[in-house]
Amino acid sequence: MAFAIKAEVRDPRAKTFAFTAQKTMYGGKHIAEGDKVFVFASENEGGQGLIARGMITSAEAIAKKRGIARQTPRVSITVRRTALAKRPLGRSELKHFTDWNDGQPGTELNFKFYRQATNKIVGISDEAAAFLGGFF
Repeated sequence: MAFAIKAEVRDPRAKTFAFTAQKTMYGGKHIAEGDKVFVFASENEGGQGLIARGMITSAEAIAKKRGIARQTPRVSITVRRTALAKRPLGRSELKHFTDWNDGQPGTELNFKFYRQATNKIVGISDEAAAFLGGFF
């Protein structure tokens, strides 16, 4: 399984990205060292969407806090960049993929990242990973 993260990225051309205590959804909590990840610079933080592909060099689950009934699992990861995106892909390019049941990889990404606009790590299908691979 491949993964994607949408988060604040201060230097889109960095060779390494570190993301601390990121929310996980849609299987994102299973991210582990050696996994492929696509990095989206969050438009909520002034980013432009898809910026890089990389490999996870470290992943550490964050312990849940005591006394809180419902908590979203969080993970800290480090990503070694392996490629920079050559074409844009963000909210504006994905916004027309709104038929949640059409099975298209663009729809999967729009649903997972932009239906709830919070920053997060998500698991993505092989089809979505192949779709994203076309932007490099």
